[in-house]
Amino acid sequence: MNSTSTPTHCPYCALQCGMNLSPSPDGGVEVLERTDFPVNRGALCGKGRTAPAVLSSRVRLTSPLVRDGDTLVPATWDEALDRIAGALRRTRAEHGADALGVFGGGGLTNEKAYSLGKFARVVLGTSQIDYNGRFCMSSAAAGGMKAFGLDRGLPFPLEDIPRTGCVVLVGSNLAETMPPSLRYLTELKENGGTLIVVDPRRTKTAEQADLHLAPRPGTDLALALGLLHLVVAEGRTDEEYIRERTSGWEDTRAAAMAHWPEYVERITGVSVPELREAVRMFCEPESAMVLTARGPEQQAKGTDTVGAWINLCLATGRAGRPYSGYGCLTGQGNGQGGREHGQKADQLPGYRKLDDPAARRHVAEVWGVDPDSLPGPGRSAYELLDALGTDIRTLLLMGSNPVVSAPRAAHVEERIKSLDFLAVCDVVLSETAELADVVLPVTQWAEETGTTTNLEGRVLLRRKAITPPEGVRSDLEVMHELAARLGVEKGFPTEPEEVFEELRRASAGGPADYSGITYRRLAEENGVFWPCPAADVSDDSEDASLDVPADDPVRDEETAAGAHPGTPRLFLDRFATPDGRARFVPVTHRAVAEEPDDEYPVLLTTGRVVAQYQSGAQTRRVDELNAAAPGPFVELHPRLAARLGAAEGDPVAVVSRRGRAVAPARITHAIRPDTVFMPFHWPGEGRANTLTNPALDPTSRMPEFKACAVRLEAVESGN
Repeated sequence: MNSTSTPTHCPYCALQCGMNLSPSPDGGVEVLERTDFPVNRGALCGKGRTAPAVLSSRVRLTSPLVRDGDTLVPATWDEALDRIAGALRRTRAEHGADALGVFGGGGLTNEKAYSLGKFARVVLGTSQIDYNGRFCMSSAAAGGMKAFGLDRGLPFPLEDIPRTGCVVLVGSNLAETMPPSLRYLTELKENGGTLIVVDPRRTKTAEQADLHLAPRPGTDLALALGLLHLVVAEGRTDEEYIRERTSGWEDTRAAAMAHWPEYVERITGVSVPELREAVRMFCEPESAMVLTARGPEQQAKGTDTVGAWINLCLATGRAGRPYSGYGCLTGQGNGQGGREHGQKADQLPGYRKLDDPAARRHVAEVWGVDPDSLPGPGRSAYELLDALGTDIRTLLLMGSNPVVSAPRAAHVEERIKSLDFLAVCDVVLSETAELADVVLPVTQWAEETGTTTNLEGRVLLRRKAITPPEGVRSDLEVMHELAARLGVEKGFPTEPEEVFEELRRASAGGPADYSGITYRRLAEENGVFWPCPAADVSDDSEDASLDVPADDPVRDEETAAGAHPGTPRLFLDRFATPDGRARFVPVTHRAVAEEPDDEYPVLLTTGRVVAQYQSGAQTRRVDELNAAAPGPFVELHPRLAARLGAAEGDPVAVVSRRGRAVAPARITHAIRPDTVFMPFHWPGEGRANTLTNPALDPTSRMPEFKACAVRLEAVESGN
């Protein structure tokens, strides 16, 4: 490593790949390989390699902007902050505290997410706070809480994946969404393990599979139930494990037996021989894993769907054992930490529940406020956005771009336009920021220090490597200044480490306990897995009970005697439920919220491409990435294209009950004939989320992004 390099982490997905930043001749920084970080071992995707491009003043904001009629014009920081504070004060006086909304992001550091939740509840006194991570893995979180009593994306480190016997990857295209992680699946196969990919498209990841199951979108629940039926029918359940480590099996067994293979084949389109082969591959090895992503989770029954895959793991004894278990592949950079520390509508720091009196007392004591002063749970993300301009009159938004990323996006855009006042903190002038009354330019990953928590539950330290441009401030400074203007002089420090020290105290004793983690430890180790309490532990800690090789890379990271080493592997001795048992949750198949019909006969599903990220607000400003993925497209099967009369590259209109999007046709046998696919990174005419359905999961409040009824229309060139 260059002596002037700064070790840090990528700003994009939940892998949080390690990288080194070194000064470049143009005064910026360049990305260098960092091989010591075990998650990526130096490998980076194109987004990570080009991340410094967004640091350029050519593409990023460097001055506050305020609205003057129809335009945004530069302003001083004092003017901009005074306008925001005045609007917040005025709205609260006229309409009450809950007329103030706060919307955060899964890319905010732990320190920012923690402070934002505290700011909403202590300074504004509003219950109306949520974040875009609700659109990421909330169904997996809800399913994990029901079954295990705890939600952490992966309950084991990524290094365990190549050591298992079989991986079932459900609704994830790792080759494009997290390219450096694909090597874990390659190593799995090199070690003799097998890979099953469940996806309606034959993606680059599915091409690596030993078995690709291509169910109709929205039928993953039926598929999992059909597999569990066969596990029971073929006598493949682990009865001793079920008896000793679980509860609720009989009702779950009965629910699964109502989903016989031929019935599941009719629902999903996956043949009975394929179902039987999947069960054989999953059950024959000593160990196996199920990993889900947005495919099964972004459904109006996503919690039940995740529960069904967890039930499959429990029935076969594949949870809380070495190299086995259920895990969720978190999407956003700090999607895990972002929901653990208070920016979610129903949570307090440490993954405590906002309606738990003991949790309120603990956090209120840390914050120095009366527990009764803390508001109760508020609206979930889409419900909050839907209430803009009516119940919620003023919105403070940090690190999110719902004009592109929210379901039923045209409606959400209209709700945002109807606000009395919108303030946005962002790095770039996103499509949402363009609608704001005030836009504040804030620091980004390489210009600030802070922690994130990756998909393994590994807490990491991002380090400042470059001085931000003059005129740019951090989100922590924004909250400090606004709090002071609203009469709260203390409690909102601007130094990230000081915020983290308070976060440690607030999380102590909670499910996501960070109290044993310090900046010094994070700097000296390659991250620390939570829970990590401050108390000492003995040699018979949970992780010590796992029989792993002496050279296991996770073991190498354990710190000096006396400090808790963190918990790379959860549930080895007991689950996080009151009785220590995992809970089966009986579920049954139900249709997607919006089934195709004569008027809308095709299903739309959405997702990502390798060169863009989320709403594209940052990656669409990088020339190299735009050259690789310049715009949206509609992926459709040749039979569907022939019926439409569309050739490759022809403009195609996709129409749902919520709107119309137009993009060039991409014709391929890699998708089902009854399904079309659109990536969701672009605004304007090709905005996929104009079409998507905001039907919500009753538990997680996750919208049904992954399946909605549409029709296709040919479009004449120029129309």
